Amino acid sequence: MTISSNTLQAVVFDWAGTTVDFGSRAPILAFMALFADNKVEINIEEARAPMGLEKRDHIAAVLAMPRVAAAWKQAYGAEVTIADIDRLYQDFIPYQLKTIPQCSKLIPGALEAFADIRARGAKIGSNTGYASMMIRQLVKDAAEQGYVPDCIITASDVKHGRPYPEMLWKNLIELDVLDIKTVVKVDDTVVGIHEGLNGGCWTVGLAVSGNEVGLSYEAWSALSEAEQAVLKEKAYAKMNASGAHYVIDSIADLPAVLNDIEQRLAQGEKP
Repeated sequence: MTISSNTLQAVVFDWAGTTVDFGSRAPILAFMALFADNKVEINIEEARAPMGLEKRDHIAAVLAMPRVAAAWKQAYGAEVTIADIDRLYQDFIPYQLKTIPQCSKLIPGALEAFADIRARGAKIGSNTGYASMMIRQLVKDAAEQGYVPDCIITASDVKHGRPYPEMLWKNLIELDVLDIKTVVKVDDTVVGIHEGLNGGCWTVGLAVSGNEVGLSYEAWSALSEAEQAVLKEKAYAKMNASGAHYVIDSIADLPAVLNDIEQRLAQGEKP
């Protein structure tokens, strides 16, 4: 079988903030509740800053922030330890299992984007900073809404999470993808874009639907155009600075980007 190296072969998506959970709220609700119950309040900005990392790494990154580290020392009389991080991660799991089903709705335009990809003859992969035991209900809820990716790789399936490209590459192995330049990684976090860049594929950053704006679809829609414009400018600047080849509002805008990538592939371009 001959596979053209100038034809789109696969699009690999993140989950929260990219295909489901407009605003990427499930992890934030869980992290904030976990830290509050452990005597160290964190704000939304602190909770969001490491988004996209594997969840234990995320906890460690929050605890490494000077303000949070100081608050921990004040609460417990000692510096945070590896044992503390391990315990918090184990404690985190039920918090995450509780919040994921509350935030499992597909992002508007997602089903149309998936249908567009299928019509091009490409495959749909997915990966996530969630561990496998955290994502089972989310996968079930997504399937009931019509989203069934061809491959699902979680942070617990690889040695190194993002920004390492292991989850991306594991997708491509399972999807039988021949050529990395025919692959697109779509993500709402900087570390997810870096995963795609490190893997050698095209990257598309989502500025509005995910971590950078961080609002539910209802809250975002309730803002005035002027209020939206302020948040969009900041989010676009952050995602453009990540090095993403393209930055768009949400998955709803993806088909036009894929058209452009296919034209560039036909002209012999590479990421």
